[in-house]
Amino acid sequence: MKTFKLKQLHIVDLESDTYEYTSVPLLDGLIINREDNENRWLVEAYVEGRQMPYFQDLKSKYEELIIHVRITTESNELATCIASIIGINKIGDHMNVLLLGKMVDRRTAKLENELVKLTNEDYRGEELLKKFKSDF
Repeated sequence: MKTFKLKQLHIVDLESDTYEYTSVPLLDGLIINREDNENRWLVEAYVEGRQMPYFQDLKSKYEELIIHVRITTESNELATCIASIIGINKIGDHMNVLLLGKMVDRRTAKLENELVKLTNEDYRGEELLKKFKSDF
């Protein structure tokens, strides 16, 4: 397993009419390449406790999310991942959220264009995610 510093986390709004995402303000974070047969990555985002309702809502609404992560340095490109929230933990006044997923592609601009195209074709929610996964 290889561990990297998580510099940014963006969560795509699957219900948006346009390609919109929420930038999650991080206190700290890690991303671990599990180096398993399924090419899964574990993302741990350490955030303010006030974000608990947001993540609980996401977990209850969606089995999987589209996320963008920036690893190690701000100058690295965003990587796109389809991930599930596997844990939400209160830690004092803060919390962490654990996501497990697969990297889709490191060419985020191409993926953003595809997501814009799909949202323009009126794909939303789970339907958007299914179509996106089938195309990539």
